[in-house]
Amino acid sequence: MGSWAWGCITDFFTYETTKSVVVKSWSVGIINRIVQLLIITYFVGWVFIHEKAYQTIDTGIESSVMTKVKGFGYHHNRVMDVADYVFPQQGAGVFCIMTKLIITENQFQGRCAETGRRFSCFRDEDCHEHYGTILANGVITGVCLDASNDTKGQCEIEGWCPAENDAVTIEPMLDVNNFTIFIKNSIRFPLFSVTRGNFPKSMTSAEIKRCTYHPKNNPFCPIFRVGDVLNYTGQNVQDLADKGGEIGINIQWKCNLDWNVEDCVPEYSFTRLDKPFEKNAVSKGYNFRFAKYFKTENGTEFRTLHKAFAIRFDVMVTGNAGKFDTIPTLINLVAAFTSVGLGAVLCDIILLNFLKGADQYKAKKFEEVSEAQIAASVAQSPGSQFSLKPGMKSSYDSGALSLDTTDQTM
Repeated sequence: MGSWAWGCITDFFTYETTKSVVVKSWSVGIINRIVQLLIITYFVGWVFIHEKAYQTIDTGIESSVMTKVKGFGYHHNRVMDVADYVFPQQGAGVFCIMTKLIITENQFQGRCAETGRRFSCFRDEDCHEHYGTILANGVITGVCLDASNDTKGQCEIEGWCPAENDAVTIEPMLDVNNFTIFIKNSIRFPLFSVTRGNFPKSMTSAEIKRCTYHPKNNPFCPIFRVGDVLNYTGQNVQDLADKGGEIGINIQWKCNLDWNVEDCVPEYSFTRLDKPFEKNAVSKGYNFRFAKYFKTENGTEFRTLHKAFAIRFDVMVTGNAGKFDTIPTLINLVAAFTSVGLGAVLCDIILLNFLKGADQYKAKKFEEVSEAQIAASVAQSPGSQFSLKPGMKSSYDSGALSLDTTDQTM
């Protein structure tokens, strides 16, 4: 037990130092330099140039979006303006342009027949199975109305009457193709206290009124034609006007603040957000309902119900800003210099396991030296290298041994 404890103590206070062995091998040398070159290329090309690892990055972008739509269109034989087809009217980053409206006028609270085909019936019992359904336009009462021996009736509901019939055919408003969307976006990077807007300060009111966004010819114009936005997503008005859809407008800010802050400009991209549901049989497109309420002279409330099919626009703002900082630069430089040593690790694995002279290399690379050996070697030849054997050469580098591949046993 005592010898085991003493062995643990002596092992704990053992010092290991690196021993340099120069291996003159073309294959191993080429592998070493290729690995080092790849590592250096990765750090210079990807880490420092592409990822800009020498910068501090601010990803906490603060953003404000204001939108405004303009244009006129014909629907239900009347002219529709912005107040008729844009919802909500506050001009936020998410808004809808209605392309088709199914209007049910003069609805009063009462009882009437349901319009859906699934609620047809011959007798009251046929309606009992619909108790509690959320698919009707009101509460099912369990009464079958207007049924006879030859014709089906409809289940009775209690709610707003007459019930909405959304199976009617209505032509959508295709004039939406020429409507325009004005987007005003301001952003701030709080880490650097940098604020920017999505169009140049030098742009005049007259220039804004005349311009239309184009990714190459006019990339900073804040006015977007709806037809162009749809085309950028691979869609057109005919595809979306009947059932509606969801379009994303992404404003991306990627700013390198090591350069002039005026070079911090937005890039726009467009996508159809509901693309996965484009060919679905159910839940296709985008629609919603809203109502306008009125009162008669005697105080009875009634309403006009609108089922709106619309193109919904989501304006999304993303981005980051970077600026040179000493700390991340030093951290990544140290990582780069450390990683270059991976070439030596790979070459050691090859030399120790795959070459025919692996045993000889192991003997030269790993050597155990005790204090008694050092004292005996110094006593025999003071000032000399104590561990050299015949056939081994001392390199000009301090403490390094040169091992020629011609000396290895093949």
